[in-house]
Amino acid sequence: MSELLIPYYEHPSVRPAEWDAIIAAAPRLYGVVLNPASGPGETPDPAFAEVAARLRAVDVRVLGYTDTDYGRRPHAEVVRDLARHRDWYGTDGVFLDQVAAGREEFRYYQRLATAAWGTGCGTLALNHGTAPHPSYARIADVLVTFEGTWASYTRLGPQQWPGGTGVRLCHLVYGVPADADPAALARARGATVHCAVPGMGDHPWGTLPHTLEPAR
Repeated sequence: MSELLIPYYEHPSVRPAEWDAIIAAAPRLYGVVLNPASGPGETPDPAFAEVAARLRAVDVRVLGYTDTDYGRRPHAEVVRDLARHRDWYGTDGVFLDQVAAGREEFRYYQRLATAAWGTGCGTLALNHGTAPHPSYARIADVLVTFEGTWASYTRLGPQQWPGGTGVRLCHLVYGVPADADPAALARARGATVHCAVPGMGDHPWGTLPHTLEPAR
């Protein structure tokens, strides 16, 4: 079975019905990525704190979004974001975005993983968007090995990963038509975690999977 990891980047006060739909889908979720302001923001947001508490109450992982700029962002800035997510929103994991995939950047992410574990991080998800060097499986619980359009995804072949690591592969797909079966395709391509949404353009993660859209 392929579980859903939902990166939904809309404010709860603007899209309350959509957040209600996410929480109602709790048994199907691997986790939810919390992203108040391209990260935790500069001050706590009470609406996101409430949503995070509701998610935790139904046993859904809450992963704090943090950009790493492919290993170029200063270590201290990323660690500050991790601490803010934990202190302000009670996150139990982290979703690092724009993660480098090469072996030469691995040391940067190994240091971040150590810092994340030090803040109490229970789940570390790395969004490479492509298959990374195998060393990343040593530090991550989830590796996002595809992020792109449905048209590109249908051309992607099955992905295999070295056995014994325990890491889960995740695929994030956008531009998905209503009649598609992305969960079946994710399983066929080796992903046990996925999210597939209809949105396109600069902000596809402001939409939900067709199966989670609230009634209008």
